[in-house]
Amino acid sequence: MYDLVVRADNAGKIYGTGERAVIALEGATFEISSRSRIALVGSSGSGKTTLLHLVAGLDSPTSGAIQWPALGKKERLRPRLVAMAFQGHSLIPPLTVVENVALPLLIAGNPEPEALKTAWEMLERMSLADVGYSLPEEISGGQSQRAGIARALVARPRLLLADEPTGQQDSEGSRHLMDSLLDYVEEIGATLVVATHDKVVADFLPTRWLIEHGHLQTG
Repeated sequence: MYDLVVRADNAGKIYGTGERAVIALEGATFEISSRSRIALVGSSGSGKTTLLHLVAGLDSPTSGAIQWPALGKKERLRPRLVAMAFQGHSLIPPLTVVENVALPLLIAGNPEPEALKTAWEMLERMSLADVGYSLPEEISGGQSQRAGIARALVARPRLLLADEPTGQQDSEGSRHLMDSLLDYVEEIGATLVVATHDKVVADFLPTRWLIEHGHLQTG
C-alpha cells in the first residue's frame, strides 16, 4: 500500500491570459503522506484555496503536475477518497441540513435510508442534530459551516481538505470544532490539510506550511 497520498511537482496555477493573467500558485513541489496533519497558513489571497482545489482534484494545474499515488486517478477521488469542506456557504438551498450531509453517500450509491442514518449520526457528532430538518437559510453561519464539514466527513474520506473551517466560529467554537475534527480523522485514519490564517487553529496541527503570494514553503 502506498503511503504517499499526494505528490506535486512544480505545480502552478494561472487564471486568465495576457495582461489580465493572475499567478495564483507558482512552482509548488510537495508530498503529503498518509495520516499527515498539515496547517496551510497564509493571509487572504495568498493561494491557500487554489492549492486546496488542486489537491482535491477540483481544478487542474496550468503547469507542473499533481498525482495521488495512494488513491489512484483523479476521476476516482470523489466522493469517497477525497473530500473538501469549503470556506463559503456550500449547502444546497432546497435540501434540509440532513439531506445535504447525506448527499455524498447518495452520490456514491448508498441506499437512502442508510445514507440518512449515517448523516444523522454525523450531525450528532457535530452538535447539529437539532437543525437536521432545517433548511440552510434557517440556520446560522456557524452551523452552516459545521454542516459543511459534516458533509465532507460523512463518507469517511482518506484525505480531508478544510478551507478556513473555523472562519464563522467564536474562539470556543473553533476549539471545539477542531477537537471534533481531529478526533474523527484519527478514528477513520484520514489525512488532513487545513487552510487557515488563524494561529490558534494552526497550533492544533503538528505540521505547518506557509503560503504567501502563491509561493509555498513546506520546510
